[in-house]
Amino acid sequence: MDLSNLSPAKGAVKNRKRLGRGPGSGLGKTSGRGHKGAGQRAGANSKPGFEGGQMPLQRRLPKHGFRNPFRVEYSVVNLAELEQRFESGAEVDPKVLLEKRMVRKGMPVKILARGEITKNLNVKAHAFSEKAKSGIAAAGGSAEVIERA
Repeated sequence: MDLSNLSPAKGAVKNRKRLGRGPGSGLGKTSGRGHKGAGQRAGANSKPGFEGGQMPLQRRLPKHGFRNPFRVEYSVVNLAELEQRFESGAEVDPKVLLEKRMVRKGMPVKILARGEITKNLNVKAHAFSEKAKSGIAAAGGSAEVIERA
């Protein structure tokens, strides 16, 4: 085996379309472009969404809904995950959660109450659900809300 014997896998390389090479080629004369019109001319291309003058789809469909530009999207962590990944008495904050790849970088963290917690953890996050707060407190831990940067 040496570099001079290498060749691509069978079927990996396809011959290119050779346009305008006579009637026998199947792509002679108009070279697959049809007759007249902008599509036949050199440099022809239309802008995205253009449908030949027909009312384009994005204008035929009605406007719908509202997207709040000020919405805060949280990275969510459940109590069951905290129970599973941390020892009793541990300090849990967004930095630690990021190191353990439990949250996404640059997103505020919210703790939700899915699952049970029995370990006393000191949890710091940007937001808590009421059930999560009371669950952490019931297990002997603390839930502290921190400010978003």
